[in-house]
Amino acid sequence: MNAHRFQEPLYWVGTRRMATAFPPVAQALDEPNGLLAIGGDLSVDTLLNAYRQGIFPWYSPGQPILWWSPDPRAVLLPQEVHVSRSLAKRLRNGGFELSYDRDFAAVIDACAAPRDTDAGTWITAEMRSAYLALHARGHAHSIECRRDGQLCGGLYGVAIGSMFFGESMFSRASDSSKIALVTLCHWLQEWGYGLVDCQVHTEHLASLGARDMPREEFVTRLRTLVDKPPSPRAWRIDDAVAS
Repeated sequence: MNAHRFQEPLYWVGTRRMATAFPPVAQALDEPNGLLAIGGDLSVDTLLNAYRQGIFPWYSPGQPILWWSPDPRAVLLPQEVHVSRSLAKRLRNGGFELSYDRDFAAVIDACAAPRDTDAGTWITAEMRSAYLALHARGHAHSIECRRDGQLCGGLYGVAIGSMFFGESMFSRASDSSKIALVTLCHWLQEWGYGLVDCQVHTEHLASLGARDMPREEFVTRLRTLVDKPPSPRAWRIDDAVAS
């Protein structure tokens, strides 16, 4: 994602041309796939507006904010999450404790840490502050996976209505991020959530049941789900731990 390669048609968020809204997602570029708009800010209102339309921010340090809506969209239906025999055994006998919203800051910091295959991170200080603000307002949530009291895996994302938008995950122990995602899907299914947005295809997510969905279908489902309240039990901190 190199800024000097971006050409029209791109919309600048926050100008008179794009004062308060994003363009229709159908106007996103084919190459790079899904690039829709540039600039603007990461305020809570801007982020919620974007997510409700199937748009998310993703950019590298030193770039302006880039907004994306790729086609197709990787999604996971909570009831379709795939649990292999080996993963089911690890879930039962691995000694993991799962929780949500117990340490959002630690999860996002772990997701932002450099990976073995890439010394960089797209979770800039600006992004971190933005999602911490979303969490403080009750819109962003974390899943923590611990063993022997130590955080060893997890993920975070944004919940609007009965829709969950996955953002990033990390793993410090074998299968811990998978366990976090599988547990999240079980909770989401119990709470009446209809869809998990996985953004783009990866083999890791596909192994857990994620599949590609045409953007038009994704946006149609999204419009219904973001206005559908989940169960009152969703994200209740007194129910936040499971072994």
